[in-house]
Amino acid sequence: MNLSENDRQGITERAERLEARTGVQVVAVLADKCDAYPEIPWKAFALGAALAALAVALGLQGAILATLALLGAGAAAALATIFLPAFARLFLVAGRRDAEVRQYAESLFLRHALFNTRNRCGILILVGLFERSVVILPDSGLRERIGDAELKDIVALMTPALSGGRQAAALQDGLNALEALLVARGFAGGEGDDEIVQEVIEEKGA
Repeated sequence: MNLSENDRQGITERAERLEARTGVQVVAVLADKCDAYPEIPWKAFALGAALAALAVALGLQGAILATLALLGAGAAAALATIFLPAFARLFLVAGRRDAEVRQYAESLFLRHALFNTRNRCGILILVGLFERSVVILPDSGLRERIGDAELKDIVALMTPALSGGRQAAALQDGLNALEALLVARGFAGGEGDDEIVQEVIEEKGA
């Protein structure tokens, strides 16, 4: 669990206030990792081996010692990507990251049936914790009145807190900005039911 019980309760209450004021159904998801990224340990292994090869070339003698140095350095670097997320992120290409987080958000949207609202007014906020990336995915009933550029502005507001490891603050910032946008676009609450009752979801992801 990445959120404390107080954080979870605070985000749930904030999401409920947004829903009551705008009539939009919002779900926030924190996923530990949106893909396994199997290439990352191999990239780290290659880097570690290359640095060890450089050290060998500069003075380490003997084929056996050189081989052990290469393999040991590569293995250590690969292992570090498993236990040190910040190190692993150094080998994550931005384009691949963005594509995987987006794809994961789309699969979540379907898996949690966020399309199953009367006015197609569901909206997903996905936070990929390893990737330190956010995707905001609105249903078709919202797309005509809010644009991608405006959603990117909300993501930008969330990024500083997320980069600092403050996931709860990032979600609060996002919900505040999202409510302001929805109200500005004329969305208003009504007498409808809470069609999606789970406002905050945490999962391990890939």
